[in-house]
Amino acid sequence: MDLPASTIESSKQARFDEKKAYVPQEEQGQAFFDDGREVELLHFVYGHPSIAEIRGSPQKVLEAIDEYGRTKKYLMNVGDDKGKIVSDLIAEVKPQTMVELGGYVGYSALLFGDAVRKAGGRRYFSLERNPEFGAVIMALADLAGLSDVVKVVIGSSADSIKLLHSQGDLRHIDLMFLDHWKPAYLSDLKLCEHLDLVTLGTVLAADNVIKPGNPPYLEYVRSSVEKKKKAYDSEQSNGVDVKSSFGRNADMYKEREGEEKISTEAKGNPNLVYESELVHSYEPTGDPDGVEITRCVGKSE
Repeated sequence: MDLPASTIESSKQARFDEKKAYVPQEEQGQAFFDDGREVELLHFVYGHPSIAEIRGSPQKVLEAIDEYGRTKKYLMNVGDDKGKIVSDLIAEVKPQTMVELGGYVGYSALLFGDAVRKAGGRRYFSLERNPEFGAVIMALADLAGLSDVVKVVIGSSADSIKLLHSQGDLRHIDLMFLDHWKPAYLSDLKLCEHLDLVTLGTVLAADNVIKPGNPPYLEYVRSSVEKKKKAYDSEQSNGVDVKSSFGRNADMYKEREGEEKISTEAKGNPNLVYESELVHSYEPTGDPDGVEITRCVGKSE
């Protein structure tokens, strides 16, 4: 795929520190989440010998989560390597309102919610489909002393975005972290465009664009306005070919939460101009991955 000149790929990448690696993700066919480990993590953190020092400290709660991931079971967290990329972005952007799509056990909500508060921001919305995971996020946010900043919303990402918008709680997204069901990255971005939540100055940070990858999303944020308008005017669907684009990752939530559905009613705003940069980094296990940083720099008329 030919990329526009505005797309930049960062090649500078520090070596991964193997001493901090999580235990490996389970092999294909074995459960690597939603098998009880999330509640087990909650007991691990609240039963930690250093619980008195952990209370009220986002950093120490994160360290306890990392300890579990390194000594007990794999957790599909953003980790501190990719986390630093987004934390530095928060310090630069200074968002008043930040949204994350996909909260899991709250690692990103604690790390980025704390960064938003330090940058002078007021609200970090964590949108999580699984109510058990959402409860874990809320419990750990309370333990970390971040309940005044982190707001957890339970439900599908599309429904939660529309709910927050209709209630007037979400009028503009300064910074959004995408780390949920991979086929929904593109459709949820287009929904946010449609609702005028993404405008000049909005910054997007998309996780897992290398592992497992997200070709439809990358193609869109790296495309020219002309290419996007051509697709829009031809009335192409908002959706993507889930099976061919994402393989086994397409059904990763199906067993417990039912069939995932992509919101296809909004075709987005093709006139928004993006500049995108791939920043290489690592999964907490040490596997190579990257974060796509996309900035809305204008609007073509």
